[in-house]
Amino acid sequence: MDLGIAGRTAIVCASSRGLGKGCAGALAAAGCRVVINGRDAEALEATRAELAPLGGEIVAVAADVGTPEGRAALLAAAGDVDILVNNNAGPPFRDFREIDEAAMLKGLNANMLTPVALIQAVIDGMTARGFGRIVNITSSSVKAPIAGLDLSSGARAGLTAFVAGIARTVADRNVTINAIMPGSFDTDRLRSGFERTAKTEGIDVAAARQRAQARIPTRRLGSPEEFGALCAFLCSAQAGYITGQSILIDGGQVNATF
Repeated sequence: MDLGIAGRTAIVCASSRGLGKGCAGALAAAGCRVVINGRDAEALEATRAELAPLGGEIVAVAADVGTPEGRAALLAAAGDVDILVNNNAGPPFRDFREIDEAAMLKGLNANMLTPVALIQAVIDGMTARGFGRIVNITSSSVKAPIAGLDLSSGARAGLTAFVAGIARTVADRNVTINAIMPGSFDTDRLRSGFERTAKTEGIDVAAARQRAQARIPTRRLGSPEEFGALCAFLCSAQAGYITGQSILIDGGQVNATF
């Protein structure tokens, strides 16, 4: 399917690896000019080189998107932004009793305030040009809470609620705002979780992984590439009638009808 977004400019935050990289690759393959981002300049350059043959121009901006300076650098490199994919690492597993005010504010900044700031920066240009796609990568824990991820879930749920009303105010200008709620995907973050479980329980990492996969109806982890394909469709010309939605992609792990 031709997604109808060739030549569009996309920002994909935190895209040197994992789900962000999957999204950047899918948008590049659709012909977009993609501005990728990460704090590790070396890893980011490796990703740029890997994605470059896919089709669209890849621009790498090494910056911390959680800072005003980092966001300014990203926006300056992009110019007119047609597509914004908000993504950022969440806080680590932690008992809620151990979360102090500083940690709370850090989590909120990463997973709610930073995406909102970027949306504020690009949305008026999108409405003026009559096209815009904003996708917030949140988490399945927004729908089905996971103990220990309370700060991450809370901040991402706050972002989801914050943009819900905004999405309805710009839909008539062909600007959409949606979220993707990933479940268990084969990323560095999840693999580090397997390592933590293995160490805590005295089992090997392969056993921890197999146990996690057994809880998923598909009996496997998701791939960043299939996540990216969903993201690219939500950014497509054909997805203009989808807005204000949170789409779960988790292999059926969340056991719910709605």
